[in-house]
Amino acid sequence: MNRIRFDQDIRPLSEFRSGVASFIKQINETRRPLVIIQCGKGVAVVLDVEEYEAMQEKIELLEEMLAAEAQLASEMGISNDVARASALERIKK
Repeated sequence: MNRIRFDQDIRPLSEFRSGVASFIKQINETRRPLVIIQCGKGVAVVLDVEEYEAMQEKIELLEEMLAAEAQLASEMGISNDVARASALERIKK
């Protein structure tokens, strides 16, 4: 995801409401999120669908990595040799 450009990607809710189509086009073209503010505070972020899906995949991968690290720390992991032998055995079946 591209970084937010503060001069282009932060808009008041009233402006977003009146120009939704143009803002959606901007989001799709730039792949940058749009921050919607109301009374000077951020209330929503609008993202391109592909960017959102990519973020979800990254979050899932990070969660899996954290779980794996926790398993290794509690000595629930197995050695590379054992994992490889197990994988090769399943492939042969």
